[in-house]
Amino acid sequence: MILREFEEKDLAQMIAIWNDIVRDGAAFPQEDELTADTGREFFAGQSYTGVAERGGAIEGLYILHPNNVGRCGHISNASYAVKKDLRGNHVGEALVEDCLVQAKRLGYRILQFNAVVKTNAAARHLYEKLGFKQLGTIEGGFRMKDGTYEDICPYYKTL
Repeated sequence: MILREFEEKDLAQMIAIWNDIVRDGAAFPQEDELTADTGREFFAGQSYTGVAERGGAIEGLYILHPNNVGRCGHISNASYAVKKDLRGNHVGEALVEDCLVQAKRLGYRILQFNAVVKTNAAARHLYEKLGFKQLGTIEGGFRMKDGTYEDICPYYKTL
């Protein structure tokens, strides 16, 4: 697996992986799927967009960007997307580890996740394994696709 910055040729695969998670409605706050145009703009507008690629196939991706501005601009935020049939194969772990390197390289001092859905056990386990600290729980902080509300657990790690 190669971890690298995304390229134009990756966009169709990236958008498909991203939209799959948006459609599931259980992890990303976005409700609208990306198109070729909005996807290009979205991924290019991040501080860094990384992909995990193997043999020309994109297995997963992440976006990295500021969590806030000004005096809190040193805190970054990220989202990760792994192709459904490859989950559990450490693609996500490789993406998070690369993201930590890129965030530090770009001058961020903290990586914070604002809205990890409490029922997303795989993500929470991974973040804790990699040394992220949970900040607490926000009851009903995430509206699921079916209209119910789940708790969210913010996490952070000093870089």
